Amino acid sequence: MPCFFFGAEMAGPDDVRRIALSLEGTTEAPHFDRIAFKVRRIYATLAADGATLNLMLTPDEQAFKCMLGPEIYIPVPNAWGRNGATTARLADMDEPELRAALTMAWEHGRASKPRR
Repeated sequence: MPCFFFGAEMAGPDDVRRIALSLEGTTEAPHFDRIAFKVRRIYATLAADGATLNLMLTPDEQAFKCMLGPEIYIPVPNAWGRNGATTARLADMDEPELRAALTMAWEHGRASKPRR
C-alpha cells in the first residue's frame, strides 16, 4: 500500500531496526549477507543494502499482502516463498505499513518453537 499522502515519508533501514527492536523479545544478528530479527525464530531479514526486507508470513498473509500491494510485496522466488517468505521493497512502504508487516511476522516468530 503505497503512501499517497503529501509529505509522508517512506520507510528505510533505520525504521526497520527501530520498529523491529521495539517488538518484545526481538534481537538483531547477522544472517548470511543480511541482518536478522529474531524473537524465538527469525521473522524478518534486512538486505545489506537496506532496500528490501524479507518477512516470514503465512501463505495466506503473503497472498493478501501481494494482492493489496503488488508494488511493495513479492513472494521470495523459491520454496521459502511458497511457504510465505515475502520480500518487501522499503522505498514503497510508509512507516505504518512497515510496522504492520513487521508485527505480523513477529507474531509468527514469537509463537514458533525454535528449530533444533
